[in-house]
Amino acid sequence: MSPSVVPVQAPAPGLERQAIIDLSAIANNIRHLRELAAPAQFMAVVKADAYGHGAVPVARTAVAAGAQWLGTAHITEALELRAAGLDVPVMCWLHTPQSDFTAAVANNIDLGCSGWELERIVAAARSLERPARVHLKIDTGLGRNGCPGADWPALVEAAMVHQRAGLIRVVGVFSHLAVADEPERPETDDQLERFRDAVSVAEAAGAELEVRHIANTPATLSRPDTHFDMVRVGLGVYGLSPFADRTSAQLGLVPAMTLQTRIALCKDVPAGQGVSYGLNYVTDEPTTLGLVPLGYADGIPRVATGGPVRVNGISYPVVGRIAMDQMVIDLGPHFRLASAAAADAAGGVEATAADSAGILGATAELFGNGHDGGPLVEQWAAAAGTINYEVVTRISQRVPRSYTGGAE
Repeated sequence: MSPSVVPVQAPAPGLERQAIIDLSAIANNIRHLRELAAPAQFMAVVKADAYGHGAVPVARTAVAAGAQWLGTAHITEALELRAAGLDVPVMCWLHTPQSDFTAAVANNIDLGCSGWELERIVAAARSLERPARVHLKIDTGLGRNGCPGADWPALVEAAMVHQRAGLIRVVGVFSHLAVADEPERPETDDQLERFRDAVSVAEAAGAELEVRHIANTPATLSRPDTHFDMVRVGLGVYGLSPFADRTSAQLGLVPAMTLQTRIALCKDVPAGQGVSYGLNYVTDEPTTLGLVPLGYADGIPRVATGGPVRVNGISYPVVGRIAMDQMVIDLGPHFRLASAAAADAAGGVEATAADSAGILGATAELFGNGHDGGPLVEQWAAAAGTINYEVVTRISQRVPRSYTGGAE
């Protein structure tokens, strides 16, 4: 059954553009995903400013909706959550030699460890005279972060030496899946086999693991055998589908971000009018153009010509190149006819077609939750030749976030 979606408010008075974040949708997405993952614990991944949705508001909503853990990539992101008063378990896993392991240990943040970080984590724990909580990461096939299989026994043994000295606690073993968004591919089975072997090595060495975790959003949705003790869900929290052949609605999820602005200008132009840099689009008949004040500085991919903009219930494709601050939609020749009628009604006073049709200043929605057939972020991803993850995470801080709803 498709989830219910509701209309999203127009931009707040005084805001020229905004990303409206529906916290109720986030809460409901989490509850739905928790049911699918049970009895495994649930980590809401709020890295990258909660995929562009706002880390602290989303984290608070996630916890209220039952998420037992929060996940970030960087220590700095985890520290932001602690500064906001969130005291649930928080884990981060992407470090450099400049990462502040001392601050992480002092703030009771769980740390992923692929190998080289171990001695730095131990040094931080020693300086604070308190043990660090560590999750050892095995590279099961993704080829990014994680300890290579050949080095895994040595890493586990080194970690257990430090645990026996009271400097760390190995509380988890984890990995990350490479092709879970293509559930039919056999590589996921290969990764699971390597993961189980790695867990066995750690447990045989004396690790008393609290959590074993490898499942991301697509695995949480499609592979129950990956759930183990905890799932790490990112994209699904925000109501987006990780699959090319299944929509959010088909997965029981509701997109949480709606991106809106207001039409900044509209004007009648003749046939042969070029539009935007390069003049790659030229009108083939007299028409009306609408100016949308969002561009690649706001995070809209420059290459996403053809992306939909909905105005007064009708979606229009972007024409011409997207610029730094703005883009253009072609409203069509029928507005010119409306303009003439409006001029007659005004006693011959000129009025642009779009003015008479209520276009100037009207809400322009680029994507949202799909209510009443509205545009979706996947359409912008398709126009840009990318994935929905990238579109929402790149919406810049020049676009204010506003929030509606909540976990209650």
